[in-house]
Amino acid sequence: MSAAFDHLVIAAATLAEGIAWCKNTLGITPGPGGEHALFGTHNRLLKLACDGAPNAYLEIIAVNPGATPARVAPLKRWFDLDQPALQARLQQQGPQPIHWVASVPDLGEALTAWRALGIERGPALTASRHTPAGLLQWQIAVRDDGQRLLSGCLPTLIQWGAAHPAHSMPLSGLSLRQLRLSHPQHSLLRAALQTIGLHGVGVDGGDPSLIAEIDTQIGSAALRH
Repeated sequence: MSAAFDHLVIAAATLAEGIAWCKNTLGITPGPGGEHALFGTHNRLLKLACDGAPNAYLEIIAVNPGATPARVAPLKRWFDLDQPALQARLQQQGPQPIHWVASVPDLGEALTAWRALGIERGPALTASRHTPAGLLQWQIAVRDDGQRLLSGCLPTLIQWGAAHPAHSMPLSGLSLRQLRLSHPQHSLLRAALQTIGLHGVGVDGGDPSLIAEIDTQIGSAALRH
């Protein structure tokens, strides 16, 4: 199996706050995104240059106050966006990286491999959204409780259909230089990434953290969670 970095997830209390953060922090206005009917969220996107990951991008995501998730209670939104502690942190500290997503060629195979390690990443869900370039379709593993696992360091797994959103994104001038993770369960995290054939992500022991180092037109930015 050969997995790859797919996208970095920046969460915001509101999408407007996320857009302003992007302008101030990365020096660029994010491109268009869309709405996710299944989870009641919406986003804005930016292409990232990244060695070994030609389709890498950055996602700014927030709960859409004007939408009701098709995924009804007690099922939760993805990326812990229903978690009160996370929402409180976003309101107090502003937008921040909370997670990342890895693409795999066969989601079922990847989930089976992780179950063998004792990791239950959740069922494979089918999702889609309309874009000016056509219909985007994908499968993504989301737990019923919406948890990210390992404090967001363990990636969510996605398998794209025929089209990938990065294909229609213009160059942004942003480059992901490095993604570094640390967690007390670093051995499990490292084994999970190796099992799906994902390389190039640094994993260390210590307190949970996710650091994305991004080069921008206004300098380097170290985004931390």
